[in-house]
Amino acid sequence: MCCPTERSLQEIALRTVIIGATGHIGTWLVPRLVRAGHDVVAVSRGMRRPYHDAVEWNSVQRVTIDRVLEEHAGTFARSIAGLHAEAVVDLTCFDPVSAMHLVQVLRDRVGVFVHCGTLWVHGTPATRPYDEKAPRHPFGDYGIRKALVERVLLDAADGGFPAILLHPGHISGPGWLPINPAGHLDKGVFDALADGGRVTLVDDGMATLQHVHADDVAQAFELALLHRDVAVGEAFHVAAAAPVTMRAYAEAVASWFGREARLTYLPWEEWLLTVGERDAELTRDHMLHSPCASIGKARAMLGFEPRFTALAAVRDALTPIYPSLA
Repeated sequence: MCCPTERSLQEIALRTVIIGATGHIGTWLVPRLVRAGHDVVAVSRGMRRPYHDAVEWNSVQRVTIDRVLEEHAGTFARSIAGLHAEAVVDLTCFDPVSAMHLVQVLRDRVGVFVHCGTLWVHGTPATRPYDEKAPRHPFGDYGIRKALVERVLLDAADGGFPAILLHPGHISGPGWLPINPAGHLDKGVFDALADGGRVTLVDDGMATLQHVHADDVAQAFELALLHRDVAVGEAFHVAAAAPVTMRAYAEAVASWFGREARLTYLPWEEWLLTVGERDAELTRDHMLHSPCASIGKARAMLGFEPRFTALAAVRDALTPIYPSLA
């Protein structure tokens, strides 16, 4: 995709409010939008720092709004409207009622509204890879709620509200621990692979994960704003180009430390006895979803091209924790 002209840059630049600006995606999105010429208003519930520093944050208006408290009071949507945005990026909506309130208040007040969804809206599609047309059969509270939010926003788009939806995979990046090869968040799995220890995976280790670097997700949000004329009313998968099996993931991590992965496999009922309840819950959720989403639509319509493979995204996230990976 060619670089925009000076005139098109002026057309691209918007007063853009980002809800959840200091989180995983916002950390990378805010600097991108500032560089692109947007007038950025960064909304968060506190003044905590983003996951990494960037000089562009010095050009951003910081606004503190506690979404939970204001939604309880019924004032959140009005507070966002009061920021007089041309574009709103919502990175923290998990409830269809919240989405509906924003639609009602922001209708005819914003030119584009970009929502962060999740691949979990699909549940477990019958075909792999699957695109955005795959049926929605979500399960679990998170997936069900996000699918309901998607339905609210797409219905609103049919009625003229300028909504765009982006559905990321497993968001990874420096500053937080990525989902590990066992499908949960115990750092001990990475430690064992680094030290030549044994790691136990469920079944045959062929369930899949589809990590995506937070900066690649931010890239997609930037492109959605840029190509809003064609993106409004659409949903897009945003992930690494291909997933990775848990087995291949474990083998790759061990190899980064000059090790050969020592893997054991147990059926679910036996594996369940080796971990805590929270880890088991996360692993079950990731195995049941076992994502394998196509990003062809985002490539074709937005020009999205992830810089990181699924494994490269994980390695970049682990490098601050394990400096030898640099």
